Amino acid sequence: MKDQAGGTPGVPAELGALRTRIDSIDDTLLTLISERAALAQQVGHAKQGERIYRPEREAQIVRRLRESNPGPLSGETVERLIREIMSACRAVEEVTRVAYLGPAGTFSQQAVHKQFGHEVDALAEPDIDACFHAVETGRADFSVVPVENSTDGAIGRTLDLVVASPLRICGEVMLPIHQTLMRTCGDLDGIRRVYGHAQSLAQCRHWLSRHLPDAERVSVVSNSEGARRAAAEPEAATLGSETAAALYGLAVVAARVEDEASNTTRFLVLGAHDAAPSGRDKTSLVMGAKNEPGAVVKLLQPLADAGVSMSKLESRPARSGTWEYLFFVVCEGHRKDARLAAALAEIDAGAAFLKILGSYPAASA
Repeated sequence: MKDQAGGTPGVPAELGALRTRIDSIDDTLLTLISERAALAQQVGHAKQGERIYRPEREAQIVRRLRESNPGPLSGETVERLIREIMSACRAVEEVTRVAYLGPAGTFSQQAVHKQFGHEVDALAEPDIDACFHAVETGRADFSVVPVENSTDGAIGRTLDLVVASPLRICGEVMLPIHQTLMRTCGDLDGIRRVYGHAQSLAQCRHWLSRHLPDAERVSVVSNSEGARRAAAEPEAATLGSETAAALYGLAVVAARVEDEASNTTRFLVLGAHDAAPSGRDKTSLVMGAKNEPGAVVKLLQPLADAGVSMSKLESRPARSGTWEYLFFVVCEGHRKDARLAAALAEIDAGAAFLKILGSYPAASA
């Protein structure tokens, strides 16, 4: 009901005018989003069977909007909004199936939604091997798997599988890991045991020692499994994400209990193909050195000569023989870039083994 001046009774005129403007903007947003979805459908039809999800194209859109963002919304918020819009528009044409390390409520599931949005068919898998297998057999279009944590280092099983698998890396996700302590009630009193994945327990060891020095720490296969157990045990708590707390009906006792505030996990997005150049890319490769003095230096020298920067060098025992190692490298640039392509050709000529794992857009900070 409006008053004689056309406003809403009890609402100041200035506030009413602002709400009217917001309503008008919301209507415009709906019209524009619907128009975008219709255009996405046309693009899908024009592709004539080509891949719907193009990580390089989505990365370019996100970067452009983050860089032109006038505020007051943060760049991270803008990215989250546009990825959800792209996810919804993509799903109008085809729902993307993404396998991840389950069960529901894990950080891996958060990584899926950060990269693909929520309009996907997210498939919870029991282990990392199953995530690879789901894509290899066509049950999923992509998989998202953890590869390293800033506190605990590399995930060995992921590194082993990317060497053996035909899948290619087509994206990466940097996910800040914020551990939450949760239980059936909202305080620390009476906690006798704390469940958590081994990495989560390690990431919170100092906090637990200060606040729950007498509580037993019990390693479980996932934080979601810890949440399931804590929901049935009043004297237990668990570590995990706030998403898990909501899923299992637990109260948050303390948030951000990780020892390192910058704790971040890097995830790989794996598919049948890697990505085309986006303008700001990374290339991952694995190589084996010949058993001779200075072999590793010789392998890396072409990258240095070409002026290609490496962001990571990780060694891992090869399974071909005793004291033989593989070297995992992440470098800046796309494998199709002239300088990097020439360096890779030179490495290939001198390496005992070389596999290009994929080129993909560099994740935003």
